[in-house]
Amino acid sequence: MASAILGLLAETSLHAGASSSTGVIDLPIQREAHTGWPCVFGSGTKGALRTAADDQRNEELDVEQALHRAASGAPWVNEVFGPPLSNLASGDGSYAGALSVGDARLLLLPVRSLTGHFKWVACPANLRRAVADCQRLGFAVSPTLQAELEKLAPDEEAIIHKASAGTATPQNAAGQGASKLFLEELSFTKTGRNLTLLISFLSQFMNIPQASDLLGNQLVVVSDDIFAHLAQFATPVTPHIAIDNAHKRVKDGALWYEETLPPKTVLYVALQAQPSRQQESRKTAREVLRHIEVDLFGAKPYLQLGGNETVGMGWCKVAFVAPTQPDDAVQQEDG
Repeated sequence: MASAILGLLAETSLHAGASSSTGVIDLPIQREAHTGWPCVFGSGTKGALRTAADDQRNEELDVEQALHRAASGAPWVNEVFGPPLSNLASGDGSYAGALSVGDARLLLLPVRSLTGHFKWVACPANLRRAVADCQRLGFAVSPTLQAELEKLAPDEEAIIHKASAGTATPQNAAGQGASKLFLEELSFTKTGRNLTLLISFLSQFMNIPQASDLLGNQLVVVSDDIFAHLAQFATPVTPHIAIDNAHKRVKDGALWYEETLPPKTVLYVALQAQPSRQQESRKTAREVLRHIEVDLFGAKPYLQLGGNETVGMGWCKVAFVAPTQPDDAVQQEDG
């Protein structure tokens, strides 16, 4: 078995819709049942990966070739994700895909701040879960980082990187001192702490220049309860209407409210690969992951996730992160 993580940095608003709504939001986003944190379920994430792989293979083909390719499936796409539904209907579905795709889990939530640029917000619970996921997938996690995370109390107000504490203005527009931080309608007392190791860990999931510097200025760790509140109520909710073109007015009843994850949200997806299950194929688990790293995201590290793709929503920049292991361990794992 071979493992990797996809870091996803949303560059446009992202709407992965839930099946139904019980509140005032007509089209809510998907959330974990036990935490209420936003997520994208693994079925949707895997479907987006397969769609991206199929689209990439069809880009250089004419229409007739593309339709044939979509029906038959490109060889490596079928090996990685399994045969298409058309093959299953015809009885040619005797093997399963070799790639396991987890939920896209929330890592950093962008929240507007009255005391400067937006902040990337996390909490001890979701940071510890991310580290635990990395350990499960075979990543080497520094004991020092684990010790630092254990020191984060679940009820601390707002922890920022101590190097950024001096960049705050002595007095903000509201007349508050530099020790104050405002996230949405909430006020916090800032506590400066050395978060260098945490910032280094988080930056590997963001495929952007100077990610560590940006996090050093914008990362805030709040309590688990405050994070749950922000994850529930700091996500954008946008009203939508439909126009009756004949009369140039809003159609009767055509008003709905749609929830999204904002741009700059950081998610991560666990990937686990098995050797190819296709008959007569000798492809190893590492080679299966290599298709994702090189063939899918090597030239264009972007993935469109969720709905509303025709209005440009769901575009994420992808960071492919693999654990570093000795060569002999990789060979043993693939064998």
